[in-house]
Amino acid sequence: MDIGGTEVDQFEHLKPIYRSKLRAFLGRKYYTYRRYIEWFIHHHKFAKQNSKINLDFCIIKHQTPLYRPLKNVDMWLQDNKVNNLKIAIRQIDGIIIKPGETFSYWKLIGNPTASKGYKDGMILHYGSFKAGVGGGLCQLSNLIYWMTLHTPLTVTERHRHSFDVFPDANRTQPFGSGATCVYNYRDLRILNDTDEDYQIRLFIENDCLVGIILSNRPQYFKYNIYERNHKFTLQFWGAYVRHNEIRRVVKSMNDDKIIDEHVCENHALMMYEPLLESGDNTLE
Repeated sequence: MDIGGTEVDQFEHLKPIYRSKLRAFLGRKYYTYRRYIEWFIHHHKFAKQNSKINLDFCIIKHQTPLYRPLKNVDMWLQDNKVNNLKIAIRQIDGIIIKPGETFSYWKLIGNPTASKGYKDGMILHYGSFKAGVGGGLCQLSNLIYWMTLHTPLTVTERHRHSFDVFPDANRTQPFGSGATCVYNYRDLRILNDTDEDYQIRLFIENDCLVGIILSNRPQYFKYNIYERNHKFTLQFWGAYVRHNEIRRVVKSMNDDKIIDEHVCENHALMMYEPLLESGDNTLE
């Protein structure tokens, strides 16, 4: 990990621009209704078949803890997050993505409103956090994205937080290996351009969010996800930006390397000093 020198202006776009409440409200409405129009006009073949009967072959299983001690974050926000995840899970668990179909996180979950039982959870906001209805659902999109990287499925839409809010502690996945979500214009979309069916199963067990991706045929490849070029750079306007590249090694079942491919780059404005000792403050 490197602490780089001052960058001139390459990442000046990450410098926060604080909008008025009215402008922020109108901006959200604009992007929300633009996505509604896109749903209507483009007629994507979205996955919608659901089955609680598991497909035959487990491709990947992963879990993340539901509770983490986070600096200055009240535990009731995490309790409410668990409530929100339970509601959202019911909309996705068992979904089958058939060949040619696209999984859309928000098309399946819908708008997470209080009338559906969603409560105030933690929402990242301009480099900090606040309470908001449906908060905490990013943990679910993070999990699904991470599992997808271990399959032949193709991620066609994924978003990353522009801010790095909490220092690392006990991180088990590379920085930037998640997928943030904002209804409905920051979606997670996954295309099945294979000849196999894939199924997502989700549940909560022992204070963990657990996900499984299954298929009707066995896995043909192995996947290893890693990061490269992880560094911090000091911007001329006085802030640090964190960078890395996520890559994926694809191997045959005999461990023969097939390809080492680029997945994504991440650049996030840091909201803490990079040389501070990190407590138990990780947010995946």
